[in-house]
Amino acid sequence: MDKTWMSELEGIILDMDGVLWKGSQPLVDLPVLFSLIEERGWKVLGMTNNSTRTPTYYLSKLESFGVELENWQVINSSETTAYYLKEKFPQGGGVYMIGERGLRTALKDQGFYLIEDGGQREPMAVVAGMDRNLTYKKIEKAARFIRGGTPFLGTNPDKTYPTPEGLAPGAGVVLAAIEAASGVQPMVMGKPQQRMYRVAFDRLSCSPEKTLVVGDRLETDILGAQNAGCHSALVLSGVTSKEDLRNWTQAPDLVGDDVLTLFTSLFHDE
Repeated sequence: MDKTWMSELEGIILDMDGVLWKGSQPLVDLPVLFSLIEERGWKVLGMTNNSTRTPTYYLSKLESFGVELENWQVINSSETTAYYLKEKFPQGGGVYMIGERGLRTALKDQGFYLIEDGGQREPMAVVAGMDRNLTYKKIEKAARFIRGGTPFLGTNPDKTYPTPEGLAPGAGVVLAAIEAASGVQPMVMGKPQQRMYRVAFDRLSCSPEKTLVVGDRLETDILGAQNAGCHSALVLSGVTSKEDLRNWTQAPDLVGDDVLTLFTSLFHDE
């Protein structure tokens, strides 16, 4: 495979869950990985669809594994969702949220307040992400607002996410329940949609054709990268199997068992 484009790379976008770690366990020697990237002079950014945590959480987690990044070097679907809402409603306002701390923090940071389950005020939007405390009442309330014309935003479509114990239900399951109850599809903010990629390119000061995206999920990481015009690398350390890859129509540029093996082999081939 032609890899001449590697010489023009300027930026690396790394998915995190399933690429850098599973749960609390790193998947590779992360200090070595980031040292390799730094040696090449590549700018790097972590980008995840996971809406349950804040960027600060991810920076602290990376630090616990021996890697120090700056605030701009982490972006998630909660931040992207809040940025989009701020563009649409610069004055802020009330939203009905189904989600966890990461989404709540991102919305409040952009000037939005949460309409609780018992509140009667009409929200500017229904915003939903992964919620491990999802209830029938929450779905019912969200669906009622949406059927009344309130915009429906979803942080990300991931049906599952990798854990050391196996795959667990993801935000896509929550979105599917609300869609079934309301009859309305959500406007999705995270991968494979392009909003989060545009934020990443801006932060990296890098064009798509000079960016490599590394991910473990074909239908979000790889599809999103391909649609954005980036180079793409799939690692098999997360949710995707070799069988899944064989059934995928547009192959990624690179495939590796894990992200460190992938980069090490590339440098060795030069």
